[in-house]
Amino acid sequence: MISYQKARNILKKSKIKILNEEILVKNSLNRVIAKNIVSPSYHPLADNAAFDGFVINSNDTKNASKKNSIFFKIIGSIAAGSKPFKKKTKKYEAVEIMTGGLLPKSLDTIIPIEKTTFYPNNKYPKFIKISQRVKKNNHIRFKGSDYKKGQIIIRKGTIIQPNHIMALETLGIKKIKVKKMINILFFSTGNEISNSDKVNDWEVRNSNMHYIKSVKKNFLFNFRDGGILRDNHKNVFEKKIKKIMKSRINIILTTGAVSAGKFDFIPSIVKKFTSSYYFKSVRIRPGKPVLFAKLGKKVIFGLPGNPLSTAACFRFLVYPFIENILEVRPERPFKAILKNSFTKKIEFTRFIKSKFNTTKNGKILIKLLPGQESYRINPFAESNVWAVLPSGISRFKKGQIIDCFLPNQSNKTLV
Repeated sequence: MISYQKARNILKKSKIKILNEEILVKNSLNRVIAKNIVSPSYHPLADNAAFDGFVINSNDTKNASKKNSIFFKIIGSIAAGSKPFKKKTKKYEAVEIMTGGLLPKSLDTIIPIEKTTFYPNNKYPKFIKISQRVKKNNHIRFKGSDYKKGQIIIRKGTIIQPNHIMALETLGIKKIKVKKMINILFFSTGNEISNSDKVNDWEVRNSNMHYIKSVKKNFLFNFRDGGILRDNHKNVFEKKIKKIMKSRINIILTTGAVSAGKFDFIPSIVKKFTSSYYFKSVRIRPGKPVLFAKLGKKVIFGLPGNPLSTAACFRFLVYPFIENILEVRPERPFKAILKNSFTKKIEFTRFIKSKFNTTKNGKILIKLLPGQESYRINPFAESNVWAVLPSGISRFKKGQIIDCFLPNQSNKTLV
């Protein structure tokens, strides 16, 4: 049995190659950027108004004061989306401008509509009245102030989110290079597994398959259900692996049949194939009897059959592997303060079903829920976070700060 950290190190060394592909930005949600994306143009493309108001030449106000008001004649109007204002402006002239309207070259500052005094009256204004000196460059969005041409918009290894799509579409980028989606083939194992709506006392519903399938968009993979391997399907599984070795499948996932029971055939079949990296059993709970092997250009994870063992092993072993081969920058835990104490075996890493909330002053608190056995679904349904209690420490006290991870999606959605 190896430590959790050693298992993670083996997974890092077992990287398989995932190719790139070009896709439309509109279809890129939750895909991984394969190459830095740079801006093809400036944004904004030209100087424009940040407020509705009147644009003038600030130099014309240098002598303005309460005792010496200056009247600027209104000579035109500029709407957002209209072509550049080409009429030449003279001294003490103003042009009405709407938010987003392009600034005339000879004018350099904006008086917001809320701060404008009209003459002779508000209903039929012909002039605006300025009674103090106005600084240059007020309320202007300058060309390239958001993005410069050639500036990096999104870095390689970023998981595309809706805010990224907004930036790309704003800059007119329609296609990007991303990592291809990983293909995962999933097998449930055991005579007790059932896909029926009604089950007998000796059967269990195939919830592991539905759980893995449901997280596929959050964890960046295509899912294919390989069906149920029964207790007498040892040879069937061997034949399936031989076929998979010639397919486009990247990762084989199994649940169950990895421990030391009479019908736990997954390890013996995997050992028949040449593997460059391998482990069986990790000092983690839930999920101790987990298996991993690299088989040429494929890998296999044999996850334990209990639902919470499957969920924990996927979150803390399979997902980091996916993250690594897609060249995603590793996610980081967020920190929370323990609300209750907990004791565990010092040599084990524990993944604890937990619930966090925030206090009025902004502190993040986490409660380790009762019922940590791997068969218990109730606490997992109640939880909203995994707490990670590392090896090397046995007692965790109330008030201690610990690492936390979102249960069904990457912590990257928080940053």
